[in-house]
Amino acid sequence: MERSETPERTAVTTLDRIGLTCRCRVAGIRASGALRKRVLAMGMVPGAEVEVVRAAPLGDPMEYRVKGYCLSLRRAEASLIEVVPVVG
Repeated sequence: MERSETPERTAVTTLDRIGLTCRCRVAGIRASGALRKRVLAMGMVPGAEVEVVRAAPLGDPMEYRVKGYCLSLRRAEASLIEVVPVVG
């Protein structure tokens, strides 16, 4: 029997690639050291739902809503957070 891949496995991307007003779930954090601690402390833990709220005029930083509050991350920091888009 052939094993089919779930949509979650094939749709893993990074937070900096998610479009405006889209929602996603955190799948993993690739950052290390102090940056990893800071990102986890801000609520970007695996399983947390994240919504892209808006971008600065030049596109950096981006504002995200996670666990009921808004936070801003630079694209370089967001590229270290793996996410799965939420369908629906």
